[in-house]
Amino acid sequence: MPGHRTKRFCVTAAALALCAMPAGCGGSGESAGGGRIVLRYTWWGNPDRAERTEKAVALFEQRHPNVRVQTSFSGYDAYKQKLATQAAGGDAPDVMQLDYRQIDQYASGGVLLDLARQQSVLHTAGIDAGLLATGRVHGAQYAVPQGRGTETVAYDVQGWRRSGVPLPGRAWTWEQWADAMRALAQKTGKPGGTDPGQSEDAFEVWLRGRGKSLYTDDRKLGFTAADLTRWWTFTDRLRREGAVSPAEQTTQLDGSVENTPLGRGKATSDANWDAPASGFGALVKGGVALAPMPSGADGTPGQYFKPSMFLGTAAHTGHPAQAAQLVDFLVNDPDVARILGATRGIPVNEAVRREIGPLLTGFDKTIADYQSSLEGTLKDPPQAPPSGDNALQTTFQRDYDQVSYERMSPRKAAANYVTEAKAELRS
Repeated sequence: MPGHRTKRFCVTAAALALCAMPAGCGGSGESAGGGRIVLRYTWWGNPDRAERTEKAVALFEQRHPNVRVQTSFSGYDAYKQKLATQAAGGDAPDVMQLDYRQIDQYASGGVLLDLARQQSVLHTAGIDAGLLATGRVHGAQYAVPQGRGTETVAYDVQGWRRSGVPLPGRAWTWEQWADAMRALAQKTGKPGGTDPGQSEDAFEVWLRGRGKSLYTDDRKLGFTAADLTRWWTFTDRLRREGAVSPAEQTTQLDGSVENTPLGRGKATSDANWDAPASGFGALVKGGVALAPMPSGADGTPGQYFKPSMFLGTAAHTGHPAQAAQLVDFLVNDPDVARILGATRGIPVNEAVRREIGPLLTGFDKTIADYQSSLEGTLKDPPQAPPSGDNALQTTFQRDYDQVSYERMSPRKAAANYVTEAKAELRS
């Protein structure tokens, strides 16, 4: 699960449809010398996640000496663009990390294998049924959740305390959050946090706190241009006041924590997902703590537990059984869970989660404690969004850029977005 949905990316359904045709998509698995099978496995993340993942892959190769795994990773935006290019060209990796908002797109495009066909080697009985269902499209299990996560306001503990502004509590409204951002900016001389106006994720939390949704069950927009105008008017005012990051900083977001205002020492907090927030530990000298996302005015929570990310396999992999074995290993093996900790969220396998919970330390324990504090307070997650949402994340960012650079009013930008979103969802 990425922290910020940003930057210019679009994959058309037509391009993805190419991958549904066997003639256009050769098997992605290879065979190495000596009869060893080669699998390509790609993911997005920070250096901490990468280091741990390499250790987990090394353990898999040790236990499966006939398989060699080629790995690659990058920040979310670069990963998303590269995977889209590979998928459109029929060269999807054997095993790939997927976001909630990519599943429908790639499943509909014929990129993903129905993992139910590999149930002899991929076991899902230990995964919560509700979480597992989020990886299904039209009844087929195209992806398996790898971790459970939720959004958070990550903040520089030392910097916040030094400002004298009261620390976040167990709950706060959007207006209380805004007041805190203003106070931090006044006391510290820099924005209190990242401008959330650019984030479709933050907008969804705000909407749900008002009893609405990003999409309806029939895969249409769940909000109006008036709703989006209110959101962008709210965030634009904070930007103009200097309470949140200016356009020049916000447009540098690329999905990595390193390029957030908090990660660069230019803000005190950042709205992000809990697992990627682990990357702030190496960047923020004062230490990082996690606070809940703001709620609606009446206390209605907008955030929710969701699979932090999924694993899927290429529909045309040359080695479906071995690819499914790697997925099973990464999701269900207790030794892997000890290695990965909470860098991809809390484990979805319930037995594994119980086993490693007491062993978690450092920021992994911070994430586990944060999620425990929210148990029983959040609403059920929505269904995975329609495939058009992947392109609309870029549209959302682009239209808000016009607002943050004061080239367009929130009302005009919202009207533009809703018009384009409706057209995208009809296509």
